[in-house]
Amino acid sequence: MLEARTVDEVWALHIDKMAEYGFDRLLYAYTRISAGGKLGDAANALMLSNHPKEYLDRFIGDELYRDAPMVRWTNENHGVCNWRCLDDMQKTGTLTEAERRVLAFNRAHGVVAGCSISFRDLAVRVRGGIGLVARPGMTNADVDTIWTEHGDEILTLNRVVHLKIISLPHPQALTALTARQREALEWVAEGKTTQDIAILMGVSMATVEKHLRLAREALAVESTAQAIAKASMMNQIFVLD
Repeated sequence: MLEARTVDEVWALHIDKMAEYGFDRLLYAYTRISAGGKLGDAANALMLSNHPKEYLDRFIGDELYRDAPMVRWTNENHGVCNWRCLDDMQKTGTLTEAERRVLAFNRAHGVVAGCSISFRDLAVRVRGGIGLVARPGMTNADVDTIWTEHGDEILTLNRVVHLKIISLPHPQALTALTARQREALEWVAEGKTTQDIAILMGVSMATVEKHLRLAREALAVESTAQAIAKASMMNQIFVLD
């Protein structure tokens, strides 16, 4: 795992390892959150999963995850939570109508037993978590049994995977920036002026502005500051090829 060079390689290894413990479907997310504490734009997130496409098309594509009770838990807490807590939420009436609809959708797709892990924040306004779904036929009591025997190992492995993934280039943005666009953003991040950058890159100031404009467009942001923040989170600048 530590020697893996791409997110896809890390993810494939993790899927196989978690299946050994009885968790055959995984959904990982690493994203920025807004100033209000809510999850940010899905376009700025890294989401990885081996759930069936028809499930992901609704849960992610139609943004049902925004009303998922365990996503709310992950957004507000750190640590591990067995999905038995959903039964408690239903009994105490703490689920919203939208959350109950998502819960029904999940159960219809066999997402019944499992647990969620919310990773401790490593930066301001950044959140990461993973949902481990127990294979069909298993209950949350079975998940408890697994956790009693292997919980420390599972938690450690997931934390290592999280730290490894966020250290690698975002797999969905490997071609977002050209080498020159990355270089221009790096010099801006170093505090250089447009004139300085033109001299350092051996181009005109107009060309520097063009590189920065195209970088903003590629990253779908409005300002160069936002481009630097997004490129940094996606590990698109200050990284080795």
